[in-house]
Order: sequence, then C-alpha cells, then structure tokens
Amino acid sequence: MGYIGGRMLRMEPPGRRKRGKPDGEGRHADVCNALSRISAHKATGPDNIPGRVLRACAEQLAGVFTDIFNLSLAQAAVPTCFKCTSIVPVPKHSNPTCLNDYRPVALTPIVMKCFERLVLAHLKDSLPTTFDSHQFAYRSNRSTEDAVSMALHSVLTHLDNKNTYARMLFVDFSSAFNTIIPSKLICKLLDLGINTSTCNWVMDFLTKRPQQVRSGSICSNTITLNTGVPQGCVLSPFLYSLFTSDCRPVNGSNSIIKFADDTTVIGLITNNDETAYREEIQHLATWCNNNNLLLNTSKTKELIVDFRKEGRGTHDTTHINGMAVERVSSFKFLGIHISADLSWNINTSSLVKKAHQRLFFLRTLKKNQLSSDILVNFYRCAVESILTSCVTVWYGSCSAAERKALQRVVKTAQRITGTPLPAMEDIQKKRCLRRARSILKDSSHPAHRLFTLLPSGRRYRCLRTRTSRLKNSFFPRAVSLVNSDTH
Repeated sequence: MGYIGGRMLRMEPPGRRKRGKPDGEGRHADVCNALSRISAHKATGPDNIPGRVLRACAEQLAGVFTDIFNLSLAQAAVPTCFKCTSIVPVPKHSNPTCLNDYRPVALTPIVMKCFERLVLAHLKDSLPTTFDSHQFAYRSNRSTEDAVSMALHSVLTHLDNKNTYARMLFVDFSSAFNTIIPSKLICKLLDLGINTSTCNWVMDFLTKRPQQVRSGSICSNTITLNTGVPQGCVLSPFLYSLFTSDCRPVNGSNSIIKFADDTTVIGLITNNDETAYREEIQHLATWCNNNNLLLNTSKTKELIVDFRKEGRGTHDTTHINGMAVERVSSFKFLGIHISADLSWNINTSSLVKKAHQRLFFLRTLKKNQLSSDILVNFYRCAVESILTSCVTVWYGSCSAAERKALQRVVKTAQRITGTPLPAMEDIQKKRCLRRARSILKDSSHPAHRLFTLLPSGRRYRCLRTRTSRLKNSFFPRAVSLVNSDTH
C-alpha cells in the first residue's frame, strides 16, 4: 500500500494479507477491507460523508482511496481536508452551567480514520524490541488487566520481605494530548528507528490542522493548530505512547506503569529509605518540564501500602513542584478500585451495585416475554461483563463474603433467565488459564519471565510466596493453574 523508506508499507497486521496476490491487488484489498469495517452508525466528520456510504461503496471507492493514500505517503503530505476537525461540546450532565460541564468531542473525516488505521499497523510493526515493555496501551496481548497485575505483583512481592512498604503515585497530566510538540515527537520516533519518510508524514499530519467548534448549525471561526495530537483520531493515543517511551525509571527499586496517559510510579521502600523514590518523582517532574507536559498535582494522588505494625502513619508527604500530593486510602486505577490494605471490598461492592442496576433491565425483558436466548445474551453483555471486569486480578484475593455477594447476583440472573449460568469461580479460573497461555506465547511480555520451566520441561517453577496476599494474586495462581492443566 505504498512505499516508505524503500520498503512497502504494510497496511494490515501480519497474517491478514492474502497470499498469492500481486502487490497492487493486495494493497487495494487492504483499503477495501478498512472501508468495509466502518461502522454505519459512526458520526460524520467535517466532510459530512456518512460511514454507511463508505462501507456500502467499499469496492468502488477502494481504488480511488488507494491512489490517494499512496500519493500522500509518497509526498509525506496529508490533504488539508483530511486533517479538518469539528469540536462538538456535549453536556456531561442534564443541567450544564459552565464550560467545564461540557465534554469536547472531536469529529474527524471517517476516511482519514481508515487511513490512520493502515498507518498505525505499519508503526506497530516498526517498533524495536527495546520499546518500553511497561507501556501497555495499544499493543497486542496487552490490556488494563496486564498493567494492574504487573503493578500489584511488584508491590506484593516486595511486601513479602521484612521492613518494607510501597508508595504508588497515580499521576495526572493536564491536557496531555494537546501539549505535545510535534518536533519533539519526531525526534523520538527517529530514536525508535522509525524511518524518515514515515516521520515526515507524521509531522505533516500533526501540523497545520484546521479546527472549528460546532454547536447545532452554528460554527465558530476556523483556527489552525500546530501543537498536540488531534483528539478523536486513531493514531493520536498511539503517538502519545511513543512520545512517552523514554519516560522510564532511573532506579531499579522503582517502576513506571503506563497505559496511554495513565501513568503510575511505584516505589518499593526498604528500611524507610525513600531516597530513590523521591529522586524518581523529581526526575519525572523534570522530564515533564522538558517535554512540555504539565503535571496536575491537584489531581495526582498517592496510595501507601504498609502492613508493618510499627512506623505506620508516619510517612512524609510527597511534593511535586512545591505542591503537596494528596494521600488517599483507595484509588480507581484503570477501572479497578485499589485500597491501601489491598482488600477488594470497595471494588466488589461497586461491581455488585452496577450489576444489580443492570438486573432491572433483565427483569424488564423477562416481563416482555423475550426468549431465554435473548435474556442470556443480555446477561452476558450487560451483567456478566461488569462482574468479571479484570476478574483475574482481584477475585483470587476476595473474601468469602465478597464471593458470596458476587455469586448471589449470578443466581438472581439464573432465576430470571431460567438457564444455568457459569459460576464466578469457574469464569475466573478459565480466564486466568487463558491469560497465562497468552503470556507464555509472547516472549516480549513483561510477565513472560515469571513463567520458568523446571529441568523436566513439563512444569513451571512455582513462584515463592510467604503471605496469602501474594499466593492468591494472579501470577502465582496462574502458574499453578498451568501446571495442573498439563496433567
């Protein structure tokens, strides 16, 4: 689908290209495939071209857009009409009273989104093996579950030692995507080994972007932007991940877990020596200043996990740029409530509450005499998906009361649907085993090293655990499940 740096730009991930096809036909098929996947209900961009039209006419339009995309790549220039953005303010609640009560939703041309997906596949394939393994967003075989599991495993493993505790700093950035300077991003792409032609195309994509605000039929004046990555674009989150690829810990006792702009600094403290942790925070603040990212200290929170009988509650306050960071007893990290005592009461209570709200709709469907198949499908999509969100992370460490509360929701849904439903424990074991196998197949996964074969080559070495907190966490249980599954 076009040549960049002397080699063909692959517009689809490996394995999707049809073998035995001439290059031209294969590239045409890639564009046609991208157009045919467009959601018919997607909102139109500034060009007012509906997604359903592009999808219905994919075969007829593929050749035209193939030529346009190839020309854009060859000249490292993006048509201005492709870069236009309309910002639509959407109220966050029913009675907005100020500008902060609106959420700015960016609409871009749907055709450009297809183009971005093709370029995105190429960028992902071009990443070096040295790319930050603790950036979990927008990478294959990585998810929020992996990010939270790795964060908790490092903390729990450290707490298995004497006279230790951990500090978790949940960093918040102010308008992270809007403050990126394209020229700095391009320098980092070059350092990652991305070829010059691709970098030039990205540079043109990020600069001279027309943008206007639209409210109903009224549009504001158009302004031209040359900073930040465009909101609502497929490439933007991934480009941000590449921009922060050099934000890494400077001390071995610390780790930085990243999921797009969600950044967490974990300091593993021994013998009350917090020197390395505080140096890490200062280094992060300096890195942000050098890269034009603004740390929002007022929304940055810190969680301290300390199970020692002595010395608890005497921790000094953390400061960033002279401002004190608020210490909290629990924090919602990538959708999961983590508490300072590493219990899951707040998390499970939140899930049960949400699930009960969804059961109302399930009962309504039952009253309208819908078939059991429809009821079960609704349960799995609207209720079970809530109950089992990141279930591999927290279920193993839940108390007996919490497990009963979760299972009661399942039993209630079972009575409504009149169909047997899988128990929470069975779902958790199945997903743990599936997740473990995925990690075993991916040698680049940061958790791959935790699965070490014994000399026999048939079983994996069990992870050493001293406390039940660590023993019941995901990775020790996953190793055990894999070993038991081999028999």
